[in-house]
Amino acid sequence: MDIIGLVDRITAAATNIDTGRKGFAVRGKEQQGRISYETGIEWAFSAFRDAQSTGDPNIIILAEFSFLTIELQLCDKEKKDSINSLTQAVQSFDDAFLVLSVVEDGTSYKVADKCFPHHKKHRIKGYPKDSFHIACESHKTRLKNILRFSGIEAIEDTLLKQRLANLSTAQNAYIEKQKKAMDGK
Repeated sequence: MDIIGLVDRITAAATNIDTGRKGFAVRGKEQQGRISYETGIEWAFSAFRDAQSTGDPNIIILAEFSFLTIELQLCDKEKKDSINSLTQAVQSFDDAFLVLSVVEDGTSYKVADKCFPHHKKHRIKGYPKDSFHIACESHKTRLKNILRFSGIEAIEDTLLKQRLANLSTAQNAYIEKQKKAMDGK
């Protein structure tokens, strides 16, 4: 997959969604806003679906990270709760990228099994619930909370559900990488 192209598609999609939302609030710009919003949602859905189809946790979380980064940049500075939530999500995915590189290296990840408690609340399918899993789990919770809002349109609901599915796909692929790293293969 063309990673730069994916990031460009995500950036354009997030920008269109934001422009559309802002256009809804301007008299005489509602129709343009609607078109921009729906186009952005369609582009984002397509990009997230393409990222998921790779089954590569790097690509999947890069798509999510890119979307979140653009959302953060475009976020109204008065919305402190949104800014804090987006900042925390971006930082969590930064941590996820770091541990993913360690797992893919494979040589030093075995020690993680000794560093994480063996209680089931600290494990996923028997493997350490490290920063990759924590980022995915906390972001899934964030997306589920957004889905609970009554004002979410059906088209955006579909995008949010795709993003949720992507995170599960990323975690399953990541578990396979953890397994290989633990087995030394």
